Amino acid sequence: MSFAVMTLTQAAADRVKTIVKTSDGAEGIRVSIKKGGCAGMEYAIDLATEANPKDDRIEHDGASVFVAPEAVLYLLGTVMDYEVTKLRSGFVFKNPNQTSACGCGESVELKPAELARLAEAGNPVVRAE
Repeated sequence: MSFAVMTLTQAAADRVKTIVKTSDGAEGIRVSIKKGGCAGMEYAIDLATEANPKDDRIEHDGASVFVAPEAVLYLLGTVMDYEVTKLRSGFVFKNPNQTSACGCGESVELKPAELARLAEAGNPVVRAE
């Protein structure tokens, strides 16, 4: 079995492609997790100008998202979306490993994914090769 770390919605893929198209030398974006905020962790998104061989590469409709190795266990099963509202626009993460979030929505508390639970639940990110 292999695990797709996370999936992208079409809106997220479209936004990644727009970012890459308007950024010289970018191959995609890199998603990682960093310590910070009142809940303890934050999602970090940066331009990826070259692939890191240790990154997991997620592709959807021509968009490339690289997941930093230290973030993999926290992002398994996550759906990355892009939302536009009246007050903000940006990437959002629907993460089954999130246990709480701060009131302002900028930081989250995450636990590592339970691989056995993902496999038993027939999670779409777990697929046999």
